[in-house]
Amino acid sequence: MISDNIRRRADGVLTFAGHSVPALAEQYGTPLYLMDEARIRRNCRIYLDTFRECFGTQALPLFAGKAASYKQIYRIVNEEGMGIDAVSVGEIHTALQAGFPADRIFFHGDGKTDADIRYAVTHRVGYFIVDNPEELQQLAEEAALQGIVQKVLLRITPGIDPHTYKALTTGIVDVKFGVPLETGQALAFVHRALSYPSLSVLGLHCHIGSQVFDESVFEDSVDVMTGFMAKLKEDFGFETKMLNVGGGYGVRYVDTDKQIDIPARIRRVAGRLKARAEELGLALPFFLMEPGRSIVADAGMTVYTVSSVKRIPGYKYYVVVDGSMADNPRYCLYGAQYTVLHADREPELYAVYDLAGRCCESGDIIQPAVKLPEDTRRGDHIAVCTTGAYNYSMASNYNRLARPPVVMLTAEGSYLAVRRETIEDLCALDL
Repeated sequence: MISDNIRRRADGVLTFAGHSVPALAEQYGTPLYLMDEARIRRNCRIYLDTFRECFGTQALPLFAGKAASYKQIYRIVNEEGMGIDAVSVGEIHTALQAGFPADRIFFHGDGKTDADIRYAVTHRVGYFIVDNPEELQQLAEEAALQGIVQKVLLRITPGIDPHTYKALTTGIVDVKFGVPLETGQALAFVHRALSYPSLSVLGLHCHIGSQVFDESVFEDSVDVMTGFMAKLKEDFGFETKMLNVGGGYGVRYVDTDKQIDIPARIRRVAGRLKARAEELGLALPFFLMEPGRSIVADAGMTVYTVSSVKRIPGYKYYVVVDGSMADNPRYCLYGAQYTVLHADREPELYAVYDLAGRCCESGDIIQPAVKLPEDTRRGDHIAVCTTGAYNYSMASNYNRLARPPVVMLTAEGSYLAVRRETIEDLCALDL
């Protein structure tokens, strides 16, 4: 199986986190997002334990809430002792409603409005990751107006290509995020930031992209950023106290994806940072990363019920389910791959189908060319694996479809983290 929390019983029934997938589908209905709580906690601890090993108390992993944002996720990562990376006031509000401490929230994003900045400062969010000079000035003015000194990190674009999906690349020179090093703008950005008395510039941030399997790109980021840190010390006498190298470790969606040894990768990055700091005469900065996908992706599974099977001899077979691009848009957006399994049985004979959704859209394909039982029929259950990241958080009401519930699975049983939307919910904002 693609992940060790997915198994088949002797009778062919698929299980996830030790629970029968068809039984959960019958209990909660479909479409259905399942989340393995123990796997989420295990993935958090992989980062926390390795950070402590490498840096002691001078490091903190931040859960990237854009991967999955609802109150129970924030409760879990808070209990585990992580910080969070938030990219909107909606994510901040959700975290605060869940009891997450504001001083461990890092407010990120490249398009913060005046209202966003005011909200975050008013709610005393711990850190801003400032993307651009316009945001910098507005934040400085708002912090001064409220009589506080706001802690900030400055987002720098290091000019590194992680060789992933173009849509997931964030570190090259001409990307929309951050201020580029190559043009000299980053140096001016830091100099300007240091001039504001209402801001406490603690360090730097960079991010190269998402779903990264390359062995060396994080070490390359460390090389570039420590070189810049040395330049800042030489030119301005500025000692970088915090360095955030972003997130992006890849996860296995299909068998051809590599299994990443995350602790080994972190140890390599830590070793490179320590060596470079010593070489350049820099104090070792407080170290931050922003894992999101690698915390929640393999903790998730989406379950559907087959609505129809369309067989066009000599052309194509379709399995049409009760979900759609509305609850999983990632294939439609950038061709994301998934492992798809029949949840009820494992037969001897298979056929190749496109797994299609119910939206009135010819491009509503959840995954093409998947192997499913030749006798797949209406009422069967289909599982799409590794959907814990960027599925619920990207879900929409396209075609006026209600979003599925999120059900947490534990050793003791299951519970609702997010209830299913109703058709009444769909009209709740209409006047």
